[in-house]
Amino acid sequence: LSRGWRTIAVEQNGEQVRLGPGVIGSDANLALKPYHRRIGPDPASIDAAMMGGMVANNASGMCCGVVENSYHTLASLKMVLPNGALVDTGDPQAGQKLCAQAPAVAEGLMQIRAEILNNPALCERIRAKYGQKNTTGYSLNAFLDYDRPEQILAHVLVGSEGTLGFIAEVVLRALPTYPLKSTALLMFASVREAAAAVFPLRDSGARAIEFMDRAALRSVETEDGIGPLVLDLPESTAALLVEYQVSTLEELAAAQSAADEVVRALRLLRPAEFTQSPALQATFWKIRKGLYPSIGGMRPSGTSVLIEDLSFPLEKLADAVVDLQALFVKHGYNEAIIFGHAKDGNLHFVLTPSFEDEANIQRYAAFIDDVVDLVVNRYDGGLKAEHGTGRNMAPFVAQEWGREAYALMTRLKQLVDPTNLLNPGVIINDDPQAHLHDLKTWARVEEEVDRCMECGFCEPKCPSRDLTLTPRRRIVVRREIARLQASGENTPLLEGLVKDYQYDGMDTCAIDGYCAIACPLHINTGELIKRLRTESISTREQGIAASVARNFATVEGGLRFGVGLAKVAEKVIGVRGVKGVTLLAEKVVRAPFPKWSGVVPNANFKRLPKSDRALAEVVYFPSCISRVMGSSPRKGEQNVIDVLVELSRRAGIAAWVPEESKGNCCGMPFSSKGYSQAFKETAHRTITNFWDWSQGGKLPVVIDSSSCAYTLLMSGPKMDPDDWDRMRQMTLLDPVDFAFRFLLPKLKLNKGERAVVLHPNCSAVKLGLGSKMEAVARACAASVTVPINLKCCGYAGDRGLLFPELTESAARPEADEVNQHSYDGYYSSNITCEMGMTQATGKPYQSILYLVEVASR
Repeated sequence: LSRGWRTIAVEQNGEQVRLGPGVIGSDANLALKPYHRRIGPDPASIDAAMMGGMVANNASGMCCGVVENSYHTLASLKMVLPNGALVDTGDPQAGQKLCAQAPAVAEGLMQIRAEILNNPALCERIRAKYGQKNTTGYSLNAFLDYDRPEQILAHVLVGSEGTLGFIAEVVLRALPTYPLKSTALLMFASVREAAAAVFPLRDSGARAIEFMDRAALRSVETEDGIGPLVLDLPESTAALLVEYQVSTLEELAAAQSAADEVVRALRLLRPAEFTQSPALQATFWKIRKGLYPSIGGMRPSGTSVLIEDLSFPLEKLADAVVDLQALFVKHGYNEAIIFGHAKDGNLHFVLTPSFEDEANIQRYAAFIDDVVDLVVNRYDGGLKAEHGTGRNMAPFVAQEWGREAYALMTRLKQLVDPTNLLNPGVIINDDPQAHLHDLKTWARVEEEVDRCMECGFCEPKCPSRDLTLTPRRRIVVRREIARLQASGENTPLLEGLVKDYQYDGMDTCAIDGYCAIACPLHINTGELIKRLRTESISTREQGIAASVARNFATVEGGLRFGVGLAKVAEKVIGVRGVKGVTLLAEKVVRAPFPKWSGVVPNANFKRLPKSDRALAEVVYFPSCISRVMGSSPRKGEQNVIDVLVELSRRAGIAAWVPEESKGNCCGMPFSSKGYSQAFKETAHRTITNFWDWSQGGKLPVVIDSSSCAYTLLMSGPKMDPDDWDRMRQMTLLDPVDFAFRFLLPKLKLNKGERAVVLHPNCSAVKLGLGSKMEAVARACAASVTVPINLKCCGYAGDRGLLFPELTESAARPEADEVNQHSYDGYYSSNITCEMGMTQATGKPYQSILYLVEVASR
């Protein structure tokens, strides 16, 4: 229900600042930073949908408590009701329009409000429930907080999980963000000692106090940088992550003084060390934020991962944790962890149940019954604190709220959605076994993705997100295929899924690995697609590809010949561009050739520059794509090979270009298509030559394409061990790293008045070179722009030409942003990406080396 969001807006100092997709940061308190950039062009933005989901669930965060959540920061909301009524509470006439379009709804809301106000006990119950975090059921506090039907309805929609209407647009009041923070990870010998520290820490001004039990800490102790912080702790340990957030240095000093006074009175396993180091603070938060995905990634294959969020009176928090841990032991969920927002008495627990047989389902049912009894009857807490009711707790809403309040919620649903059209069974569900029906089983799939929890963090990064499938969806479909294959049921559906997966799952996957950057478990769905491509290739085809790899010099010559005859190829074969050239190349070498997109007509490469090996300070290996096509320069400019050699000369660096470069390749064209043996042989030959040319790793090796460097630097598991050992002993530089480390210190650069825009491509970003590319550009231009909507362009080797709709879809947001302004130059560091962005924007993208060349003239 949230995917239709076009924009988000915040209201600050009486002014609305509209936010486009992709601008919501990861601040712990969910504060929205005002942005001056334009509204994003993509109405199906997953970023906006994520924000819509937060409002629809009344989601909270680390610091917002019960006063800064979605409900309390709502300024206005545009909604579409099931009867088609469209109401925007930001419109002064919203009340009249609601009465005109849905008179029964407006009247019914006011009747419910009157009944609540005439029931003092119920009013007190509602106020008490929302005095702590609570999202169980509908937001009945709206009937106490507001007296106009449109405002009541808007605030009831917050947390309604799409059961009452469609949230089309929302305006939120912005919260302040605090630039100065002081953070500590406090270790206690027991849960009770940790819980006892929450009150004084909260009262001293701590904005965030996050609780973690020992099991939670253990789940992340193997993550980089975390082990030394959490290893060798007693089993009874509990931790509090405490953070003070302020705006000025004076406030920071005062906060630190207050913190020091509190911790002096605490019994800690280790001395308290508050830090203002962003790096160390990030490590602390990495522990807290990595708990859910870590336990999900550790679950046994075939099990589910379930997270719930409960709330308890703060003074009973320690008892609640101990009792909840006892339930894990009682029901055999020994892997379960507990963490949460201790400042608000809000606990999350994560467990990995199996739903594959009736015995496990009944075990789960008994566990949930005990949890409900613990929360509702023993502690009068909340079964849902900050993430909506959902189906799992829908059968227990009446038990928590009481029949009187539940009856009003049922009336509200019938009033607004009388045909039960929207999300039936969520929140209002009278089936006491509803949480045990249609339980999702997790079929075992390929090891590359089997750990996936389907959290969806990967989706905003995916080039095919608005065309076919995202990584999460690719995995979900694979699981359904595996489930159907194992069960033998629904053959037509299975056949359809397998058939459609070829295009939706495999052909349109860019295998760029961006998903792994966003994934908490670092799952690269592209590796799954490579495996599936490999499995779809016959032994004969693998042999042909290996033969092509062994005779790559001949193939390269044929391709170069094909480039020179590209215009003829269009006429003779009747296929334009790379498809024609590839077909021609196949005729020349008489073998199927892995299609790639590095070949375009009008290539300007002729021969490798002559250089002296004896004087070499660096080895320059022109990538095969550069050797075949030169580059895609503006008319009259040099090819990228000559540009790099010229820049080296100007910088006083002796660059040697081996004549034997011809016939060598990083192997990516084979690896990306699943030709594993061909890749291994190609990489072996190239690395062997690199080792010789670099004098056993003494000289750095420069490649003019970021993707080629990335392939060699990151393909260790796919190489022979000896090749990988040599690779790790050599210094391999892409054009960005070479320009930053070798050219900038030695060239005299003139920025002029140039305004340029960059496209840091996937390989450069994954190599951590985005900031270096920007630094190179800023040394060479007066104005440098990196688009907010920067994503993979979707060209992906040959995808952009074989499936141009992928590039069109993937690059559209970035292209629209880029084309809002005129720039003097458009730069990246990968020829195919430059081709993709040129295709998407109509602007001439080039290697960042061309910018350095212009600035150093």
